[in-house]
Amino acid sequence: MKYTDRSVYSSQNRVMAVKTKEGQSARERLLDAADELFYAEGVHVVGVDRIAERARVTKATLYNTFGSKEDLVRVYLEQHMRRRQERIGRILAAKHTPRERILGIFAEVEELLAGSAFRGCRFIMATAESRRGDASETVAETYRAWLRSVFTHLAEEAGARDPKLLGRRLLLIYDGAAVAARLDKDRRGAAAATRSAVQALVDAAIPSTRS
Repeated sequence: MKYTDRSVYSSQNRVMAVKTKEGQSARERLLDAADELFYAEGVHVVGVDRIAERARVTKATLYNTFGSKEDLVRVYLEQHMRRRQERIGRILAAKHTPRERILGIFAEVEELLAGSAFRGCRFIMATAESRRGDASETVAETYRAWLRSVFTHLAEEAGARDPKLLGRRLLLIYDGAAVAARLDKDRRGAAAATRSAVQALVDAAIPSTRS
């Protein structure tokens, strides 16, 4: 559903679209509300009424800003993808060797599993509810292709015998850790198992002289 007739907007809508006292625009508040509600309850469970209410805007403002709920979901996931890319970029920049960079990415996963706020991967959660061709599926595929390319490139730099295979296996472990965060009651055990699995996989696939 899209609102295109300017007559539906009241003066209140226009005021709410500008910066608030807290310094956030309506768009920023809508994305914050979507992130909070989608992550806690699910993309398809949460309706636009609740998002608009949490963001302190009207539904007209939501549709004027994003066009549809589908577009809101897409922007929400794209924003999270950029944040993940930036975070992983900082991890890679802080390490000196390809092996250290691979293990550094999974060290962050271990830290996330140790915290109560992490409830799993937003991309996995969103696509679990999606239909074929939904925005959530499209963005998730883009993110996972990027992450797989990161692992594959690091594996190649480290001298892995089969960089593509190692990259795919690392991505599968990464996905598994995210699922464990959602379903496994023993999160510390899952974190330890993830760390040992990655170390064993890297040691087997990359000659020690190429660390």
